[in-house]
Amino acid sequence: MTETATKSYTLIDGRKIAGEIKQEITQKVIERKQAGKKIPHLAFILVGDDGASQTYVDHKVKACKDVGFHYTMMRFADTISEEKLSKHIVAVNNDDDVDGFIVQLPLPPHISVEHITDKIRPDKDVDGFTNRNFGSIVSKVPLLMPATPFGVIELLRRYNIETEGKHAVVVGASRIVGAPLSMMLAEHGHATVTICHKYTVNLKAYTQMADILLVGVGKPGLITADMVKEGAVVIDIGTTRVEDPSKPTGYSMKGDVDFKNVAPKCSFITPVPGGVGPMTIASLLLNTLRATELSHP
Repeated sequence: MTETATKSYTLIDGRKIAGEIKQEITQKVIERKQAGKKIPHLAFILVGDDGASQTYVDHKVKACKDVGFHYTMMRFADTISEEKLSKHIVAVNNDDDVDGFIVQLPLPPHISVEHITDKIRPDKDVDGFTNRNFGSIVSKVPLLMPATPFGVIELLRRYNIETEGKHAVVVGASRIVGAPLSMMLAEHGHATVTICHKYTVNLKAYTQMADILLVGVGKPGLITADMVKEGAVVIDIGTTRVEDPSKPTGYSMKGDVDFKNVAPKCSFITPVPGGVGPMTIASLLLNTLRATELSHP
């Protein structure tokens, strides 16, 4: 793999790595088809008409088409009751042709994310959000890992970034990203891990100690150059829409790291967009393939 060096740092190209992963999955799908085995089938549940959610799902549907997966899209109005949505989830759980499915977040305020997540069968939970999958992170054979952290770990692995014995500082302790990522880094990456969050006093004192700094809180420009150690690896997981009249969409995607000023201090750094984002979808595909292989060897 050829790395793209810019100035003194290496830009971690998530789009490129995601493309490589999709090519690998495409080949495995071809091999499964030739062997007469089941083709992976991913289902999407989208509630409401949130523009960002629709965009995310569209990207996931395109990824399914790219690698040869079967897919099903299920759309519901944002007025659907939690009880009715739960019944649809149970139906998908019981559909033997569906190997994995996701419920696109966020959900309307009257629907509990926790209750809905609890309804999903762990072996079909390709987002890796259920308690069983979350807990399996600390086992020797994890099941379906949370997609975004899984993508981060895969980026580190494919860029040959050493984690063993390194000090990894994770800023953001969410159930979706920060908490599982810290567990993966400690359990499988053998790193020494510090978790920071909104209650952390003097954040700079911790980020300056990081060999690997991973940030995912959704606050554009939170990490400035004086907060980063020389030669650190910086993984920016934050994505926030910021108004930008110069763009056709009217907005730009900004990360949590002040890229322009932080990058020259780094050994490796991810851009936003084009870093971790594409890897989340690649991880969903990997999880779906794994779910299919486990249920239909």
